[in-house]
Amino acid sequence: MNMHVDPALSGGVPAPAPPRTLADTGLSGVMLRDILLKTMFRKAVETAREIGEAIHLSVPLTQQLVDQCRDAGLLQSTGTMHAGASGEMGFQLTDGGKARAADALAQSEYYGALPVPLERYKQQVHAQSVRNIRITRESLTRSMGHLILPPGLIDQLGPAVGSGRSVLMYGPPGNGKSSIAEGIRAALGDQIWIPQAIEYAGQVITVFDPIVHTAVPRRQEEGSLRRSGLRVDERYVLCQRPTVMTGGELSLSMLDLNYNAVARTYQASLQLKSSGGVFIVDDLGRQEEPPQALINRWIVPMEMGYDILALQSGEKFEVPFDTLVVFSTNFHPNKIFDVAALRRIFFKVIIDGPSQADFLKIFAMVAKKKKMKLSEGALVHLLKTKYPTIKNVYANYHAPFLIDQMIAVCDFEGIPYEMTPELVDRAWENLFVKEGDIVH
Repeated sequence: MNMHVDPALSGGVPAPAPPRTLADTGLSGVMLRDILLKTMFRKAVETAREIGEAIHLSVPLTQQLVDQCRDAGLLQSTGTMHAGASGEMGFQLTDGGKARAADALAQSEYYGALPVPLERYKQQVHAQSVRNIRITRESLTRSMGHLILPPGLIDQLGPAVGSGRSVLMYGPPGNGKSSIAEGIRAALGDQIWIPQAIEYAGQVITVFDPIVHTAVPRRQEEGSLRRSGLRVDERYVLCQRPTVMTGGELSLSMLDLNYNAVARTYQASLQLKSSGGVFIVDDLGRQEEPPQALINRWIVPMEMGYDILALQSGEKFEVPFDTLVVFSTNFHPNKIFDVAALRRIFFKVIIDGPSQADFLKIFAMVAKKKKMKLSEGALVHLLKTKYPTIKNVYANYHAPFLIDQMIAVCDFEGIPYEMTPELVDRAWENLFVKEGDIVH
């Protein structure tokens, strides 16, 4: 597969070259024909330009495909020229074309963008691999700039993120593990090419997901292409490196192809959608499946760089596994993993609660952002009276929680946003649940 590079367009990631012939698409003539017919059956497209935009194929190649379908008696001209489309001829399905489209839709409801053959997609994944990224101390620090981090954490995270290998962050709850994981994603920075769909063994698997993939605005992409003089395979979308973030809802079934039995279509697994980016498993240990089972599912992919998926027929095939997996848990790793699993997680980083000095920095930063006026007496009351009751254990979430509680009280009472010992006491009441039995 030919590729070319435009650093201004995708940060140096090679762009997939456009097919010059229909054969260059890598798809069979039957699949090309059926997707065109199904798309015309389902969408109001008539001209070669409209059809090309719908199936993500250049106008000249679309016209060739239209001509083939006309020769086969599946399409006919409407006999009208479209003034709004540079005088292009319109086309419509013949009765035979409608019958063929209906038959093809009965086999699979997929229509629209032509898929990219799996083997070609593998080449693109390799060219834009997350392991090719060079993370510097400056870029990682910048992406974490909104966080107050303990000393030495960047020293640990840097090699982990830069290697593109798996990372386990563990420690007590409420200390920013999720925020740090988001900062890791932000540090990746550049853009990659995501196919709308891929094809394997005649089956189409949708990959692009607007929830996971943030597409570069079309105008920005087209402007960069014009400046560079390059054309790209229109079956791909230029996106920010993807992030999949899951929590307690993650199940093993989400890591397999999602088959819609009614439409007879496939959606890519979560880890396939995250190729070239980050897969964040938050709150590990809160899922229905035990953590060991989830890790076991990923042992081969993390070590070998490929995953094995299965079609409804039972046929199994390999897909790239090119994602930085970040596990985050409130449990100690020795409590939820065996030694073999821990050995396969390349980096382990403990995220502890802040020191008193860092807690005060966080408190002051949040108070300033939320316009809560601080008072020395109230802070002394918080540190000397309240925190000793929990053995002076600080957590990053305490500051925003307590300040939001105080703001809610101020709003209710109609008083200024000014911290007082009384406000601290009322906010503290909601920070913890009192121990004891409920008497019925």
